[in-house]
Amino acid sequence: MERLLEQIINGLQLGFVYALIALGYTMVYGIIKLINFAHGDVFMIGAFIGYFAYTFWGFSLWGAVLIAMILCAVLGVLIERIAYRPLRYAPRIAALISALGVSLFLEYFCSLKFVFGPNFRVVQPPVKQIHWNLGGIPITNIQIIIVAVVILLLLVLQYLVYRTKIGTAMRAVSFDHDAARLMGINVDFIIAFTFALGSALAAAGGVLYTLAYPQIHPFMGIMPGLKAFTAAVLGGIGIIPGAVLGSLIMGQVETLTAAYLTSQMRDAIAFLILIIVLLVRPSGILGRGGPEKV
Repeated sequence: MERLLEQIINGLQLGFVYALIALGYTMVYGIIKLINFAHGDVFMIGAFIGYFAYTFWGFSLWGAVLIAMILCAVLGVLIERIAYRPLRYAPRIAALISALGVSLFLEYFCSLKFVFGPNFRVVQPPVKQIHWNLGGIPITNIQIIIVAVVILLLLVLQYLVYRTKIGTAMRAVSFDHDAARLMGINVDFIIAFTFALGSALAAAGGVLYTLAYPQIHPFMGIMPGLKAFTAAVLGGIGIIPGAVLGSLIMGQVETLTAAYLTSQMRDAIAFLILIIVLLVRPSGILGRGGPEKV
């Protein structure tokens, strides 16, 4: 039982990190019906910025999280402005190809020696890991930090989306672009803000990820990005609580599979879930199916 509870805690740690990435997918899809496949690479860049911030620039952990969120928010706006906005009214396949192109560009550009370099880097976390034993269940301060920070960010996001004017505008744009324009909403600004917000959350996830898994490289965002996308689909793409729920499920499934079956199957099980969901309930756990406009 103690080992099971330990793995559940590990799954929560991983699931909360996935949640920060999945929220970016689900918000962008909710606003413009686009899957931003470059989002996992924004997560990677956030991890590198955090690493440089507390290793070479003298920032604390919290300063590193903040600077990574700010810089990646700017990056998200640039990606939207350069790669997606010109294709907003083009066929969806064009925007999808553009998203894949941006993802590959970020990965290979960051692999250049004068950027981040192609090699793995071992991260020395700025917080010393402390182990506790609670009733036979091992727990660390890193796990507590990750869960606490993610819950705080989720509460801030919930307040922003449902209790502020800009959050109301985001929900209006997600419902109908043309009607939102008629009501005086700057749709282009709201879309750019959504990209910035999602990218900032992914950056925070990247910095927190390096605390628990202290190794980074330019292609580290591929699998977490795909799994976070799977989590968003599992919970209901376009639904914020669904992204969080799907991420927590994904974290548990992946951790328990590695602990009790084999670590070689953890990725396969994650994507098997995606296939099953698309076959059985394409709208996701919290999603609602309905007719689409022709």
